[in-house]
Amino acid sequence: MERVTAVRALPSYRLEIEFADGVRGVLDYEDRLFGPMMEPLRDPARFAEVGIDEFGVICWPNGADLAPDAIYDRLKSGAAGAR
Repeated sequence: MERVTAVRALPSYRLEIEFADGVRGVLDYEDRLFGPMMEPLRDPARFAEVGIDEFGVICWPNGADLAPDAIYDRLKSGAAGAR
């Protein structure tokens, strides 16, 4: 599993993400903030509380997290929303 080494919240529910091997980019999460764990992150202040846990996983204080492998694949493939 690839480890996230840096994450920063940007306006419009985007995250700037960097992995240990140097893969980096910006992904848009506006259309992915639904369901009991993610919907509270529609509050920009809560979204901005993003961090990285000890395993290199992007997470928030409410327990929401994002799978690093899927993010890595999106950034490596240049998927839509990745910049």
